[in-house]
Amino acid sequence: MHQIQQKILNFADKLNLKRDGFRQIGRLVGEPHPFKVSYHLKKLEEKGFIKIDKKTGEIKRIKNEEPQKGLFLAIPILGSANCGDPNIFAEENLEGYIKVSKNIIKAGDGLLAIKASGNSMNKANVNGQNIEDGDYVIINSKKQPQPNDYVLAIIDNCANIKKLLLDSKNKIISLMSESTENHPIIFIHETDKFLINGVVKYVIKKPIVNWS
Repeated sequence: MHQIQQKILNFADKLNLKRDGFRQIGRLVGEPHPFKVSYHLKKLEEKGFIKIDKKTGEIKRIKNEEPQKGLFLAIPILGSANCGDPNIFAEENLEGYIKVSKNIIKAGDGLLAIKASGNSMNKANVNGQNIEDGDYVIINSKKQPQPNDYVLAIIDNCANIKKLLLDSKNKIISLMSESTENHPIIFIHETDKFLINGVVKYVIKKPIVNWS
């Protein structure tokens, strides 16, 4: 077991996600990155060592039980990201989990889910899927972004899903929409304060419900 997971397990019965948040839990166990804390919590729950109450945030250690091996990945949902102008404040709050078959998404480190807001990426192509309002976008928070990747970017504390372009000569980073609508390009100098939190890996389309 990873040493951070063991530390979380040692404190499990005293922790509450809603009260403490990923940052405070990270300080307690010596992990400064909230997304990594989220990952280790997810792995402990997948293995059957802990149970997280989605309503209260209470974390309970499961004792005297064998770790569970399921057919699904439990990917933490860490809020929404704008697919337009940057106006959704980026908060690292756990909103729950999306359970996805391992036949749809391969297991991997650092996976997290973001709910797309807006249609400025409705012409993107992620494994043949575009990104529309209400879709779940699966982010690999450990992958190093490359030019032309779709990324989760934090700009002025706002979360955005955009296409990454680099102008190395002029030290300019461009974040572009791919849409049927008209959205401005965001130009960032490489010395500006911003964060690329990961690369888009999959898109889980919003279910289409037909009641007729």
